[in-house]
Amino acid sequence: MDLVKELEQRFHRDIVLTQHMGLAVETYNENGLTLSAPLEKNLNHKQTAFGGSLNCLVTLAGWGMVYVLLREMDIDAHIIIQESKISYLKPVTEDFQAICPKPDDAMLHKFKKMLQKKRLGRIPLHCVIYEEDTLAVEFRGSYVATVTT
Repeated sequence: MDLVKELEQRFHRDIVLTQHMGLAVETYNENGLTLSAPLEKNLNHKQTAFGGSLNCLVTLAGWGMVYVLLREMDIDAHIIIQESKISYLKPVTEDFQAICPKPDDAMLHKFKKMLQKKRLGRIPLHCVIYEEDTLAVEFRGSYVATVTT
């Protein structure tokens, strides 16, 4: 099974909220991971995207990035978010996508080395949501992976 389908199934199985949000894993490639959700399932009282849905999607984009990186490294680990900061810069009025760029090679090497040496690794990630060409949501999170086997 490809990583995109595997990750989407994991979200829907383990985090039931993602089914109600209409979360989809759109792409994963050398540039990063993209998740999406339809506006209609995530509306607030102002008919814009609910802040909690926006936060959930960027948080899961980061979590999903760690998940696929670990799968590529062939490492079984638990993933948790340790810390996050989010800025809502513009209301989102259409279906939205959270983008998590893939970390650079130096960061990936450090993360893998820590996992192999200490069975625990931390990685900071930056995720965004754009409305057309304008940055609408900016998220920075630190994720921790602990090796299970």
